Amino acid sequence: MVNYVLAGAARTQAAAMITELEAARSGAVELLAQGALAELRTWPELTVKDVPENETTQGCSVAGAYDYGPPPRLSVATSASHARRDFTALHELGHHLQKNSFDLMEPFSRESDGGVLLEDAACDAFAAQILLPAHLVDHHLDAKGPTASAITRLWAASNASRMAVCVRAVQHLPAPGHVLLLDPTGHLVFAAAHGLPPLRRGSFQGDIPVIDRAMTGSGHARGVTQVRYRDGIRGRELHTDTAPMGGYLVAVLVTDSAPWRAFTLPTADTGPRSRDYICANCDEHYRSFEPACPRCRVPHCPDCGRCACPPRTSGRSCPGCFIVHPPAMFPPDSDRCLDCS
Repeated sequence: MVNYVLAGAARTQAAAMITELEAARSGAVELLAQGALAELRTWPELTVKDVPENETTQGCSVAGAYDYGPPPRLSVATSASHARRDFTALHELGHHLQKNSFDLMEPFSRESDGGVLLEDAACDAFAAQILLPAHLVDHHLDAKGPTASAITRLWAASNASRMAVCVRAVQHLPAPGHVLLLDPTGHLVFAAAHGLPPLRRGSFQGDIPVIDRAMTGSGHARGVTQVRYRDGIRGRELHTDTAPMGGYLVAVLVTDSAPWRAFTLPTADTGPRSRDYICANCDEHYRSFEPACPRCRVPHCPDCGRCACPPRTSGRSCPGCFIVHPPAMFPPDSDRCLDCS
């Protein structure tokens, strides 16, 4: 199953969303660009709710949530900056538009995952296109693609959030890659992806190569790195450029055609790479992309089917049949099971 979305597909869906919004509410885009939260609070068909960040959904790319209702509710985290909250509100409005329009839902039927990734990426693109007009973006982002420093200059020249700028930047990547926004602790605040599997908000990336140098230095660093997915799984090698961004760190990662270099060969398609494991039960060496057990954090062994959790009941191996049986299968004072006695 394809587990990524092309930025162009998200932008096309976002354009359709804007067209449908303007048809229903003429002038809405301009009013939302001036102040999304304030404008949405005046819409009688919606409820906008301020919530703590821990009440937002982790599966969403932003600190917000959408609920069907009735009435439909847009939840926006109160801990964020005003610009970030506007972006989040527009993102959640994007979910509302797509979930209530058969025309906007139609492209989902062509996606292998039912449109889950496309819907969320289109919400980001929808918010970014409202907050950052094309002429401003084109003035700051070169046709060859964005560098990390160019992204910070675009952010400084606009009133948009860092997230909106990251989404606009990923739309200009010359090759598959990511634009990441990290907090001072190295955790991912926001990620926009093009042609590669998306990264989870809140994941720790502060110790991967290039990012670690940027975090401990001036914020400017370049090189090759591999991002971290769940359970220690690493992605393919990516050319990376970073820059400080108002207390955060922005990073541009691409497979090839890095805009900050005169010539860049594609990196070897080395990922994703899973971790190595040794089964605690059968000593089998294995690699696994399966989700880890929530208790022991080890995926199940493909040979014996067990994780690293201790068995719920202890067993004994019979020297006659070499099968591990529960204690009740052994007679008193015998090392052989009932079948072998």
